[in-house]
Amino acid sequence: MANNYQNIVVAIDGSTESEYAFRKSIDVAKRNAGSVLNLVNVVDTRAFEAYDRASIDKAQKMSEEMLNGFKSKAEFQGIENVKAVIEYGSPKTVITKELSDLTGADLIICGATGVSGVERFLLGSVSEAIVRSAKCDVLVIRTPE
Repeated sequence: MANNYQNIVVAIDGSTESEYAFRKSIDVAKRNAGSVLNLVNVVDTRAFEAYDRASIDKAQKMSEEMLNGFKSKAEFQGIENVKAVIEYGSPKTVITKELSDLTGADLIICGATGVSGVERFLLGSVSEAIVRSAKCDVLVIRTPE
C-alpha cells in the first residue's frame, strides 16, 4: 500500500540540490491529490548576529522572491495548494520541530546538501539533521530526476 501524503514540506535554500528537491516535490504532490505543498525557506539568524536590520530585511526579500518564484512554478505545473513559508532560526531545528508541527507534515523533501564541505564538517548538514530528527517520512534528493 502506497503512502498518501497530504502535507508535504520542501526545504528550499537556493542550492542546486534544493532545486532537485523542488522538482521531485511536484511529482509527489501530483501523485497525492489534494495535498498541500509547503515551500519552506529558513533564514539562518546565526549569520545575522553582527549585522543590522537592513541585512535581515534584505534576506527576507530574497527569501520572498525565491519562494514566490518556486510557488509560481508549482502552480504552473498544476499544483493547486501551494504555500510559501519563511521562518527564522536554525534550519535544522525549525524544519524538523517547528515547521513540521505547524504544517502537520507527513513528508519532508530536501536536497542531499545545501552547504559547502567545510560548513558540513563544522555544522553538520541540514538534511542529515532532518533525517535524524523528523517525526515523519523524509525524502532526500541527490539527483536532478
